[in-house]
Amino acid sequence: MDHEPVTTTGAPAVGVRFRPSGKIYDFDPGPLLLVRGDRVLVETERGPALATVVVPPRPRHPTRGLQRVIKKADARDLAREDQNLQRERQHHHTALEMIRARGLALKLVKVESTLDGSKVTVFFAADERLDARDLARDLADTLRARVDIRQIGARDETKVTGGVGPCGRELCCSSWLHEFQAVSVKMAKEQGLSLNPSKLAGMCGRLKCCLRYEYETYAELRRALPAVGARVESVKGDGVVVRQNVLRQTVVGRRAA
Repeated sequence: MDHEPVTTTGAPAVGVRFRPSGKIYDFDPGPLLLVRGDRVLVETERGPALATVVVPPRPRHPTRGLQRVIKKADARDLAREDQNLQRERQHHHTALEMIRARGLALKLVKVESTLDGSKVTVFFAADERLDARDLARDLADTLRARVDIRQIGARDETKVTGGVGPCGRELCCSSWLHEFQAVSVKMAKEQGLSLNPSKLAGMCGRLKCCLRYEYETYAELRRALPAVGARVESVKGDGVVVRQNVLRQTVVGRRAA
């Protein structure tokens, strides 16, 4: 749901984000002296947009072209951003009224507008795949702007909405995690976690992203231990492994028959 940069040619690269937990995009800073935290105006496929520098200028691969940063954001640009936020709230209200009037079985998640107001993107969630072209056309006539309607999944919906997880911290996806990676029940099994669905599921209803954070460490430590069912020799005699304690790097066994 971030802006896509337009590629041209350039020299060094600076990493920027359009949203606090969004993906990092590279732009050519040109002669600008930029530091982490600077607000900048950049050109994207959706028009000019404000972004925040998160990675200072550094060398990049010479064959990859980048769009240049237009300038550092000034007070006027920040004022336009505030006006755009107000415009997005108005568009959200308009879109919600249209959805309700048509009785559409979808959930309006977010409405984004370009800085110049020429294009509006509407994000919605639904249980089934929906054709919302009629809604997009009616919204375009009402808002007098190009309208793009996108259906998103449960994870993206939660990323946009935000919240606090069972750990007591802000959700990873809405605070710092900028890309979703595959998560499986195997990761929970590898860490010896209870396979209770209510404990493994995040706010989005899918498996928690944090299940993969320590997975590789557990998998590596487990490889150093004899597998469950393996016959082993010990100072107390031969036995069979019945349980592993991965973090302590020990196993529990019973005497071999």
